[in-house]
Amino acid sequence: MTGLTTGISLVAAVALWCATAAAQDTAKDTAKDTAKDQSFAPQQIATGAEIFARNCSPCHGPRMQDPESAFDLRKFPPGEHDRFVRSVTNGKNQMPPWGDLLKGADIEALWAYVTMGEKK
Repeated sequence: MTGLTTGISLVAAVALWCATAAAQDTAKDTAKDTAKDQSFAPQQIATGAEIFARNCSPCHGPRMQDPESAFDLRKFPPGEHDRFVRSVTNGKNQMPPWGDLLKGADIEALWAYVTMGEKK
């Protein structure tokens, strides 16, 4: 009976592992699809670029180029909008909080700019 119990436990563990891996893949695919499906008005991106130039570029680099010791925003995961908003609002590591200075629409404009990047 012990061999049967061990076998069933092993099968259950493998099934649980497979279900967890599939759920993680689905979450990653959803985040990629969400990022791809985002569309922003050109004016919102331009506003984000202005806010970025004024407030963010001293640390993250002009037009997100050469971000010395700050996080390279060109590598920010496009499916992580909530993380971006929290980081800008509350600050993170060496970055100060901007929630008192930037309103929701400003942060969304920054998100549009960071997500879409510089148009060449």
